[in-house]
Amino acid sequence: MKILGIGLAALFVATSAAYAADPAKVMDSSAGKIWTDQNGMTLYTFDKDEAGKSNCYDKCATNWPPLKAEAGAMAMGEWTVVERTDGTKMWAYEGHPLYTFINDKAAGDVTGDGKGDGTWHVAKAD
Repeated sequence: MKILGIGLAALFVATSAAYAADPAKVMDSSAGKIWTDQNGMTLYTFDKDEAGKSNCYDKCATNWPPLKAEAGAMAMGEWTVVERTDGTKMWAYEGHPLYTFINDKAAGDVTGDGKGDGTWHVAKAD
């Protein structure tokens, strides 16, 4: 029983560590320090969103895919989970839902900054 208890404790610690990581990472780019997804693709905010609420659906979400939050994802610090009207979940940083841009082709591209008459912005890392 002692070995089983140690094994379960180790599994719990490993699982907790996996969920403790930020859903995004910081990268230096031509736009300064920015947030990117785990593949290094730039994350953006949308001026038409509200705090904790996405207003980007249909064609908008095709061009600006939301930063998907997996089932069971939980808020941590400045990171929150936004439930979308289609039932999916996405990540938000400081209340701002986050998206990638379909025309960014390589890690660190920032081609979406200022698009949509200036309503899309690179998510800057403080």
